[in-house]
Amino acid sequence: MTLTNTAAPAARAPVSGGAFYRLVWKWHFLAALYVLPFMLILSLSGGLYLYKPQIESWLYADRTHVEVTGPALSYAAQIDALTEAQGMKRLRMVTVHDDPTRSTMIEYNNGENTRSVAWVDPYTGEVLASVPRDRLFMRMVKKFHGELLGGKIGTKFVELAAHWAIVMMITGIILWWPRGQRSLRDAVALPRSPGRAWWRETHMFTGMLAAVLITPLLISGLPWTDVWGGGLSYVQKQTGQETVSLRFGGRKPKSTTDSGDTIPLEQVIALGWEQGLVSPIEVKPPRKPDAAYWMRSASRHRAEQTEILVDQYSGAVLKRIEFSENPIVAKTVSYGISLHQGELFGPLNLALNTLAAVLGVVLAVSGFVAWWKRRPAGELGVPRAPDASLGWGMGVTVILLMFILPLMGASLLLALLLDWLLFRRLGWFRGQDAHPAE
Repeated sequence: MTLTNTAAPAARAPVSGGAFYRLVWKWHFLAALYVLPFMLILSLSGGLYLYKPQIESWLYADRTHVEVTGPALSYAAQIDALTEAQGMKRLRMVTVHDDPTRSTMIEYNNGENTRSVAWVDPYTGEVLASVPRDRLFMRMVKKFHGELLGGKIGTKFVELAAHWAIVMMITGIILWWPRGQRSLRDAVALPRSPGRAWWRETHMFTGMLAAVLITPLLISGLPWTDVWGGGLSYVQKQTGQETVSLRFGGRKPKSTTDSGDTIPLEQVIALGWEQGLVSPIEVKPPRKPDAAYWMRSASRHRAEQTEILVDQYSGAVLKRIEFSENPIVAKTVSYGISLHQGELFGPLNLALNTLAAVLGVVLAVSGFVAWWKRRPAGELGVPRAPDASLGWGMGVTVILLMFILPLMGASLLLALLLDWLLFRRLGWFRGQDAHPAE
């Protein structure tokens, strides 16, 4: 079936509602055409990723927990056992816990230079499992959530959907807000009408809750994106608000000498426990003669993620970095990520994010069904918005929104240009007279 949307006949009833309201409804509808499929996908994948620790504990129980059978082997012996079993071109990271029944997790490049993760029994040296890092189930879920497995191109589409989802939340609140004969009591009431109206009421009721729970998650996810996140990183760097963490690079202090024997990993990890690092501890070995060991607490609580750099020859602590040392913007971004992942304030955060994921699914499904049942046969059913002058205030608002959400702004300019050059001539997206409250 071909969907068309020709201009509304002159015989139809005049458009109801103010010009601003009608324009908001039309843009809410057009944004939803793009956003809702992404909202469904991101809600499902994001909701699943919230339970990463629980899922991995279940999936990998046979390799993460071991039986204590005697004294533990040295980390060098465990690394040698992995090298013998799998081959190793580069040792990337060793992760240890304060629980003696936990295996040692080693991240490395195998003989084919594939970045991989292995679990080694610290008492026997047995390699319990080894898989390419990108084949870990929750990592695939994360990549799907962030880029739809489409790399740099995919992440742009996800970011664009997040931008427009924020606009959709704002316009949705405007449409939901009580007006006319619809009271606040009606607006917050559970869906109760039969048939098609139930889907519309479900969409509006869900949208009301989603605006409260999903909007903070959309905003807190923006620092991960390429365009918006890249712009934020630039502003942070220029204003001295970038993170002090050295986890992903930065200028690290160097070891005091480039000769002599490198201290064993046992000594570094023991120092980490002495320094009060919270389990688990991640350690990156030095790659150059003048480099230092880097280690940190991989606690889910941001305030506990202390980093320490250790001289690879003397074992001296060259630098200790506390989360509290971060400037306010870096802290806000980090806490936002923690909120996004359901870690900021414990089980309540996880429960609210889970509810947000469920709301995202219901919002997407109910929006699609409500549209499908409302649209005229063979047409898109785009709401009609009359030409109107909305004043300088709205113009400034639109420009500001485009500046804050650049990809949304670029796509809006493209849509307006296509509308002016093509869509109006073809009679597309002219809209129907149906009212959202009908």
